[in-house]
Amino acid sequence: MLKVDRHARILDHLAETGSVNVQDLTELLTVSGATIRRDLQFLHARGLLERTHGGAVSTAQYAGPGTRGKGLELPMLHRSGQRRVEKRRTAVLAAALVPDGAVVGMTGGTTVTEVARILASRQGLTIVTNAVNIAAELVGNPGVRLVVIGGNARSASYELVGPITERTLSEYHFDITFMGVDGLTPEEGCTTHDEMEAHTDRAFLQSSTRSVVVTDSSKLGKVTFAGICPLSSIDVLVTDKQADTELIKAVRARGVTVSLA
Repeated sequence: MLKVDRHARILDHLAETGSVNVQDLTELLTVSGATIRRDLQFLHARGLLERTHGGAVSTAQYAGPGTRGKGLELPMLHRSGQRRVEKRRTAVLAAALVPDGAVVGMTGGTTVTEVARILASRQGLTIVTNAVNIAAELVGNPGVRLVVIGGNARSASYELVGPITERTLSEYHFDITFMGVDGLTPEEGCTTHDEMEAHTDRAFLQSSTRSVVVTDSSKLGKVTFAGICPLSSIDVLVTDKQADTELIKAVRARGVTVSLA
């Protein structure tokens, strides 16, 4: 198992339990205690957990299903290793929604990044993004016209946000926009960890004919700090089949088309 995958598993386990110990993690990840201690120290140094004697505890309140609050926003490096299979399947289904020759808006997010990787093999698309990691995925493909929107950089999400971003987006029109979220519920709609990012996401939606939220099912049922939009502002939700059945029914009841990968 790669180090980034171990870190993602440790943080997932910590989110569920609130505390971890070295012995349990060695059994969970089938690695040595010395490896786990190095992993915990690495994550502690980056403020993602608090080391204790024999283990670690969470440094923040995680927003679990049905809860609200700011929660812990993991850096993109660690989120990219989580639920990789589900994200890839979701991305394949979402990418199929893009017609030939379309102008595509793309916010940041790990699942949106997977969509970008699939679209990189297409020809004749125009892709507009504020995510520098997505731009890096696409810049070498001569078949895609790439437009990168400037702004203030967020290290946690690799996105450029703020007034410059929003003003620039108001001058464009997209046939379809793919948006990542940190939380989605029928009642509170789409939410994210950062208020400036929420404003930028809304600017993408306001410039788009069709709006698609792509996310793995772990984000469903969560409410995070900043509201992006109600469900009435999106057309399609693409997620994986592990999504809660009752929540999906409630989302569909609000007029959103839901596709399960």
